[in-house]
Amino acid sequence: MPIAINLDTLLRERGMTLTELSERVGLTLANLSILKTGKARAVRFSTLEMLCRVLECQPGDILGFSEEE
Repeated sequence: MPIAINLDTLLRERGMTLTELSERVGLTLANLSILKTGKARAVRFSTLEMLCRVLECQPGDILGFSEEE
């Protein structure tokens, strides 16, 4: 998949666990895990906005593009 999800890096940089992010964003741990592993087929703008608010980042910090599969 050419879209990379960089949640692991952001969580590590902020000293936050996926469980803590789940609680602060209001998403289930299962849904965040699906996103984190790159298995999500879509991301709502509202979800992306909540993640950016909590992680204090830009959408491009979470999502990346690579031509390589």
